[in-house]
Order: sequence, then C-alpha cells, then structure tokens
Amino acid sequence: MTVAGPRPTRGDAPWDISFLRVGASVTAVAALVGALVTGVVGGWPDAVGVLIGAAIVTAFFAVSGVVIAWAGRIDDTFTLPAALGMFFVKAVVLFGVLNALPEDGWLDRRTLAWTVVVGALLWSLVQLRWVWTRQLYYVPPPAPPTASGTPRPDPEKPASGG
Repeated sequence: MTVAGPRPTRGDAPWDISFLRVGASVTAVAALVGALVTGVVGGWPDAVGVLIGAAIVTAFFAVSGVVIAWAGRIDDTFTLPAALGMFFVKAVVLFGVLNALPEDGWLDRRTLAWTVVVGALLWSLVQLRWVWTRQLYYVPPPAPPTASGTPRPDPEKPASGG
C-alpha cells in the first residue's frame, strides 16, 4: 500500500533564461573572430559558413531554453522530456539542413558542421559557468534581516510561544 501525500506546491520563482543573452553575446564575438580567421585562412565562403553555423547554434539553444523554461513553468517533471525532445528535434533538423546542402555548393558543409560542434561546446561552457556562478536554492531562501539586523519571522513556521 502506498500513501500519497499532498503534491508539493509550485514555487513562484520564474525560470531564468538570462543565459541566452550571455550565450548569444559570447557566440557573436567568437563567430566574428572565427569568421575573420576562417576567411583569411580558408576563404570567404567558409567564413559565411562559420556565421551561419553560429546562427544555427544560437537559434537552437534559444528555442531549447524557451521550451524547457515553458515546460518547467507547467511542472518541473516536464523539463527532462522537453530537453530530450528538443535535442531530438534539433538533431533531425541539423541532419536535414546538412543533407539539403549540395556537396559542391557555395557553403561548405564541413565548415558548417564543425562550427555547430564548436558552437555547441561554447554554449555548454557558457551554461555551465552561468549555473556555477548563480545562487540557486534547492529550498526557499531565508528571509532577509530586518533593518535592526534581527531575522524576520518565517511565515511558514508557527510562532513559538513561551
């Protein structure tokens, strides 16, 4: 026999997707530098491939972030299926994009594919740093102290009488 207790209430904290702005900024800088270096070394059509690859990665991470945050607002248990589903969709879309490009076209598929790989690693590093530098609470944070420096009473706890 299982006893099901009351379902925990959803927190009021919104899902934070501010890493998207940081990731897009870092990707833009890296893409510009990468495109310049690639243009000088490998040719300007390859440089365009770097810029398009960076745009694809940024779009993929932005869509995933928004979908996962949306799923998390509904219920935390939906975030993993949303993340795995988005990963599958992105892989299928990327496979389709790369296969749709002609082998000898103006856009080098290999440059584009390597840019997507490097961009995904860069975005992963941005997300890791973003998580490691945030104060993320696994329980509700304590109330800030009052102006006199004494802790505020916790509204969740009953007042203790003497």
